[in-house]
Amino acid sequence: MQDSDAPAPRRKRRVIEQTPVQRALGLLVRREHSRKELTRKLQARGIETEAAVAAVDKLSEAGWQDDTRFAENLVRIRANTGYGPLHIRAELGTHGLDSEQIALAMDTFEGDWGENARDLVCRRFGDGGPQELAQRRKAADLLARRGFDGDTIRRATRYDPDD
Repeated sequence: MQDSDAPAPRRKRRVIEQTPVQRALGLLVRREHSRKELTRKLQARGIETEAAVAAVDKLSEAGWQDDTRFAENLVRIRANTGYGPLHIRAELGTHGLDSEQIALAMDTFEGDWGENARDLVCRRFGDGGPQELAQRRKAADLLARRGFDGDTIRRATRYDPDD
């Protein structure tokens, strides 16, 4: 007879060692990654550099990893969350993409950066936008931090919905 207060015996789980390709695929099924980012994450998990590069190459050839798809996805997500083109370009650069890949990804954006900036200002300051100079400065600072250029910032902070 067993004591009812005694914990039930634990089953031992077998740890199955994953190959570098399996680990990389596990990361890719969660979200898109650039080649640079995926290689770095594999190395951080203890995989040798050569094995990590080989795994990423294999997944690229099979179509599981694609820097172009990653870049287009990142542009769409960042633009939809209120970031401007300067911020997005800089972020794409940190992912190891060259200027041509960045330009192609930015060209896929079908929206209007000025409209995105105005929407962000209206969400923060109400439909009328910033009315006083101090509010306009705060709005301009927000847009600058989010990666919008000077002309877009001026138009968005002086936006008149009746225009």
